[in-house]
Amino acid sequence: MPLAMNREVFITCAVTGGTEIDANNRNVPRSPKEIADAAIEAAQAGAAVAHIHVRDPDTGAPSRRNDLYKEVADRVRQASTDVVLNITAGMGGDVVFGSVEQPLPLSSSADLCGATERFSHIAECLPEICTLDCGTMNFNVGDSVMTNTPATLRAMAKMMTDHGVRPELEVFDSGHLWFAKQLAEEGLLEDPVLVQLCMGIPWGAPNELNTFLAMANSVPANWTFSAFSIGRDAMAYPAAAVLAGGNVRVGLEDNLYVGKGHFASNGQLVERAVNIVENMGARVIGPKEVREKLKLAKR
Repeated sequence: MPLAMNREVFITCAVTGGTEIDANNRNVPRSPKEIADAAIEAAQAGAAVAHIHVRDPDTGAPSRRNDLYKEVADRVRQASTDVVLNITAGMGGDVVFGSVEQPLPLSSSADLCGATERFSHIAECLPEICTLDCGTMNFNVGDSVMTNTPATLRAMAKMMTDHGVRPELEVFDSGHLWFAKQLAEEGLLEDPVLVQLCMGIPWGAPNELNTFLAMANSVPANWTFSAFSIGRDAMAYPAAAVLAGGNVRVGLEDNLYVGKGHFASNGQLVERAVNIVENMGARVIGPKEVREKLKLAKR
């Protein structure tokens, strides 16, 4: 692969995520105020984009409540610090089977709903960007499957485009990228197309460098992409992404630690990413330039 380093880099911070968290780690934001404050903290540290999930304020459990998303969006928009809002639309597709011998009925922990309901908080909040997980895959351990059928993805892509929200295509494996290209070919995505390469998440694409470069090389030249990995490899990926011509994502959704045994804050992770990008000779761009690059409408 020829070196095609990105010299104008934007950083996305995924501030909380949509999976269970250790109750002892209070750095992971839970309430709408904490999540909004984390997004602003990340922006002040150098992130141009804040990727948002919400949680039950009392338990910290992942949530799909529209009122929580609305409160976060309102708080971020009312803040004096500017940041591009990127809200997940990936919740509501979690199938958890009963057992290997008796898969039905589904486990009570399954969270499955239709495309319109999965999109309802996006229609209400109208963020500049929302995510579209571009495929189905076995997710981590046990009997959990992240489900996104072709029909559902086509329906949600059309909803996003019709509402003027830029989809960020979450690509967990090479087949997901193949389908993303199909959505574009069918006219369900408008230029510029935005892709997030999600590496190292069991059981999608492993975060080995050869796999990552194969994925990055498969992104069309006129598309914009970012990349991340999780856990101990998360802070190696800013360098890999920039060298491959992409942008950067960090945050507590992907990695909880700033060093061995030391819980991170979102701001600390962004600061480290900024340091990596700038020491490579690239420039970190802000939300205004990201809006121009991706043709986003600030609301």
